[in-house]
Amino acid sequence: MDSGGDISGNGFGGGKRCITSFVDGGSVESHRYFLARRTLLQMLRDRGYIIPESELALSLSDFRSAFGQKPDLERLRVCAFLRSNPTKKILVIFCGTDEIRKQIMVGILNQIINKDSLHRVVLILQSKMNSHARKLVDEYSVRVETFQITDLLVNITKHVVWPKHEILAADEKQTLVKKYNVEDNQFPRMLENDAIARYYALEKGQVVKVSYSGTFTDSLVTYRCVT
Repeated sequence: MDSGGDISGNGFGGGKRCITSFVDGGSVESHRYFLARRTLLQMLRDRGYIIPESELALSLSDFRSAFGQKPDLERLRVCAFLRSNPTKKILVIFCGTDEIRKQIMVGILNQIINKDSLHRVVLILQSKMNSHARKLVDEYSVRVETFQITDLLVNITKHVVWPKHEILAADEKQTLVKKYNVEDNQFPRMLENDAIARYYALEKGQVVKVSYSGTFTDSLVTYRCVT
């Protein structure tokens, strides 16, 4: 709450603010897309893609000014390049609210042009995807990831009780393996569909350093290998 406000006041002068001034008067739809797109951009940045700071700092009101109360899904698309290798590009597509069937997925994938320059594709879903559509995704020439929009309304890596995760580079992993004389199957496991593994797009064999702070538990560092 700001220092000049007092939601207990009746709204008649004195610098007091009515509680209704804290209510979001915009559409739920635009707020939902704003939150999901913000988490998405943070996720891409954390994966090493080039995301302008101005995009990350966009406020809800600025988002609505740019995209409206009922955003056009095509305008919400995001295209970004990998900082370490700008030839690798990722494309993010927001899908509609209808169930994703084979024909709808064919239409979505047919909209993608210049596939040769794509490193991967991310689809943000708002409904279920049936098995026939899923098969198309799995067989697509570019790797496709899917997220439900509800998975992106909150950035799990920023939660106060969430431990810190650091992805080890290949040489850092080898140093760790030599130090403790262990193999991949001797590390605590992290499944490939774990929320953190999906956030960072981790692949099998990668090792994550997990650091727990002393706020809610004793300080602890452990390592997990993606399987």
